Amino acid sequence: MQQFVVPQFIDVEDRILGPITTRQFLILLVVGLVVFLSFRFGDFSLFLFSLIFFGGGGLVIAFVKVNGQAFHYFLLNMIQTLRRPSRRVWHKTLSSKELHVLRKYVPEEPEARPEVKPVKRERIQDLSLLVNTGGYYREEDTDS
Repeated sequence: MQQFVVPQFIDVEDRILGPITTRQFLILLVVGLVVFLSFRFGDFSLFLFSLIFFGGGGLVIAFVKVNGQAFHYFLLNMIQTLRRPSRRVWHKTLSSKELHVLRKYVPEEPEARPEVKPVKRERIQDLSLLVNTGGYYREEDTDS
């Protein structure tokens, strides 16, 4: 019989620099490039703004996980849920003819329930003994 190798740990990302994965490295590289360009070609306020917002956002996207999934997947799922909620509500408007038919409908009386006879205590004990013995005990067997 031929054996096959089953891949394991397919959800674990490859690490390239210590604990940093390829995805985290690329995110930090792009954010670092944006912050460096704002430092080099902009004034201090632009650098500070880009450092706080782009740097902080890049760190959050690169390292934060929500319920075991990367933060950018969480953001995409949240945006998708906000744009297209999963709850569907059907608002049917009834015409006057349909309302007239519904007003004529009178529900039938429910059938009367049969009377329940009270169970004697001896019968309950016999049934519990029958259940506990797995069906081996019968009430008829003890009478003889």
